Amino acid sequence: MWWAIPVSAVIGYLIGSIQFGLIVGRITRGVDIRDYGSGATGATNVIRTSGAKAGVLVIALDIAKGAAPFYAGVLIGHAAGLDYNELAWCAAAGAFMAVCGHVWPLYAGFRGGKAVASGYGGALAMNWMASLAMLPVALVIVATTRIMSLMSIMMGPLLALFFIILAFMGIMPAAYAVYAVGSSAIIVFRHRANIGRLLAGTEPRIGKGGEKRAPDAAAG
Repeated sequence: MWWAIPVSAVIGYLIGSIQFGLIVGRITRGVDIRDYGSGATGATNVIRTSGAKAGVLVIALDIAKGAAPFYAGVLIGHAAGLDYNELAWCAAAGAFMAVCGHVWPLYAGFRGGKAVASGYGGALAMNWMASLAMLPVALVIVATTRIMSLMSIMMGPLLALFFIILAFMGIMPAAYAVYAVGSSAIIVFRHRANIGRLLAGTEPRIGKGGEKRAPDAAAG
């Protein structure tokens, strides 16, 4: 049924637009975290502004937010009578639009986060074994560099490459590989300022860089 994919995409976008980082920041500190640190609403900026416990909570919620639209897409696909490949595209559309919703949220003036956790949540729902296999790599990067953005920039393309290989081998649908490539492209794009700071050697390490942003930077 033609309606299944767009319905899944809309639901994914609406779910993805829920900004848990913004909510947790207001509850824990009574501030708009977009006015602090990097200005993003993701877990890294929550850690900088509200502490590790708040950041871990946001990571868990954002991962769940990325996974939920995938499962919603599966249910919609089943209801529409889609076959296996069509259902995969339906579920992937929901997950991808959740990433878009996190980055450009309807409920928060289209100023969101960088979609690392929500993007990972979608991938986790698609293939939990492949996604979990990447965690040790991520932990090593963070432990050795203490720079979250470096891990975020590297893991998206690595996971996408992994999914492409699995799709080429026929282990997973091509739709999931397309999702991984698209979501990782958005994640890297959203980290373009971080990439500049990494090259300049000025990127903050974990727990640093949570100061109040200048008015012009916060507005942007």
